[in-house]
Amino acid sequence: MMERLQQAWSRFWNEEDGLGTLEILLIIAVLLIIGIAFRKWIVKWMGQLFNSADTQINGETNSIRSDADTLSPQ
Repeated sequence: MMERLQQAWSRFWNEEDGLGTLEILLIIAVLLIIGIAFRKWIVKWMGQLFNSADTQINGETNSIRSDADTLSPQ
């Protein structure tokens, strides 16, 4: 049983596909570590982005409403 496991591990390690999978897993792990390390900064930055977008959307909506009010017949 142990010999089969060692052979399977050896085949996995020597195959190109296995190394591609390993590389992808390592990249994901590094991205997760960076995300966790800078979690507070990322959350703050995203909050600012959404607040800015919300402000711009509200400004445009108010502009459209005021244009519609001046164009509509009384």
